Amino acid sequence: MRLRVLGCSGGIGGRQLRTTSFLIDGDILLDAGSGVGDLSLAELTRIDHVFVTHSHLDHVTSIPFLVDTVGGMRAKPITVHASAATVEILKNHIFNWSIWPDFSEIPTPQAPFMRYEEIETGRTVTISGRAFTPLPANHTVPAVGYHLDSGKGSLVFTGDTGPNDNLWRIVNRIGNLRALIIETAFSNKERQLAEVSKHLCPSMLADELRKLERDADIWVTHLKPGEIELTMQEIEECVGEFSPRMLQNGQVIEF
Repeated sequence: MRLRVLGCSGGIGGRQLRTTSFLIDGDILLDAGSGVGDLSLAELTRIDHVFVTHSHLDHVTSIPFLVDTVGGMRAKPITVHASAATVEILKNHIFNWSIWPDFSEIPTPQAPFMRYEEIETGRTVTISGRAFTPLPANHTVPAVGYHLDSGKGSLVFTGDTGPNDNLWRIVNRIGNLRALIIETAFSNKERQLAEVSKHLCPSMLADELRKLERDADIWVTHLKPGEIELTMQEIEECVGEFSPRMLQNGQVIEF
């Protein structure tokens, strides 16, 4: 499997700062933040599936534009995979005819441009031999992370999460783990904000990574603009022994 980073920032501000979205093998999105808008029209038309971690705007903002742009160019609907709670939020607060049309009914309910597929934590969805398993997350809204398994190797994306013992119990059983993408949204001086918003700061990241019992490349995502250098310096001071690196827009990870 090939993961291409379309966005991995906790905010916007210049071409390199796009919110969370990863393109898997050209036909699947893992979250759909602002980075999706940098894809060409041809690339957008190839996207068949969107796996959503949670309903916050920085992770779903491009779904309405994606469906509106390419829905009429495709022979089948785009499938949005999300938890029942997240699907309900998307229906009530985005695709509600007030914020955006309900593309699960356009052009007809029988042949829509978009369809929902509910996921459950621990239940694997397999698409052309590629396995996507929702993982537990600890956030302010219903949320999941994902375990992606190509058969040869695995990647775990934590999604937005605070401290999460349930996650590590599962991750430590993944025998072919190759890469871990984990968030750190705030610097240590904002630890209280991280705790309230159920994100991580470097000292909390250190506590979490010490629960990891597998060798893997560790990539840090979701850093807030304006604090990137400070936060990465603090990460080096707190968890340098794990050699975490900052995820970059445009980066490709194969596993």
